[in-house]
Amino acid sequence: MPPLASGLLGALDPTSDRAVFRQIADQLREAIDKQRFREGDKLPSETELVEHFGVSRMTVRNAFSLLQGEGLAVSEHGKGVFVRPRPPVRRLASDRFARRHRDQGKSAFTVEAEAAGSRPEVDGLEVKEERPSQDIAARLGSPRKVLARRRRYLLDGRPVEFATSYLPLDLARNTPIAEPNPGPGGIYARLEEMGHRLDHFEEEIRARMPSPTEVRTLHLASGVPVIHLVRTAFNTDGRAVEVCDTVMAADAYVLAYQLPAT
Repeated sequence: MPPLASGLLGALDPTSDRAVFRQIADQLREAIDKQRFREGDKLPSETELVEHFGVSRMTVRNAFSLLQGEGLAVSEHGKGVFVRPRPPVRRLASDRFARRHRDQGKSAFTVEAEAAGSRPEVDGLEVKEERPSQDIAARLGSPRKVLARRRRYLLDGRPVEFATSYLPLDLARNTPIAEPNPGPGGIYARLEEMGHRLDHFEEEIRARMPSPTEVRTLHLASGVPVIHLVRTAFNTDGRAVEVCDTVMAADAYVLAYQLPAT
């Protein structure tokens, strides 16, 4: 077979205590990482790998299962195993909520998508009044009801995150924030127009495996984790004016921050 014959995959190490299927997965993973196999490329077949490594078919299947569990490969019935295409990576920069972006009438998602050369989209929009969870209520100063804005974000047609913003009703009811399209610059621009000048944001970030609903919503491959980010926006009076609960596909983001040294 051309890929194996050209030296893309080597031999097994008989002296290693690492399981054979893991050694095969290691070689395939390295070939993918070094782009010897690119996104969408078909990986060597079971038969080809069995002949190349001199192992059983089950050993090869275990190697493929490992790669699929890591989100690196995807199996297509009757066609083979392919390197999984990944969504374009978007840098989550520390200045994404800078006022200069709002002054230009752009949301943070739009600014970063444009910087990555990608086409931003929003779908699944839902705006409604509801009772907040105990956690959201505590972050917002215990309001009885909030305005919730839910939406999913896509880059070049691929889902990469979904988010829900929660705002106290006394700030959001009967304002453009309660409309499906709040206008240029998004809800932060509207808050500042209403006299709630933003002072700072606090973010909590953790990584975890996704729920079944999150897998479906973000079209996640097996083994791909999510980044769960909860951001609270405070105005200059120290009041929490919004909490945004966001779940992002971890393979679609790089967190990039500039931190002062003093």
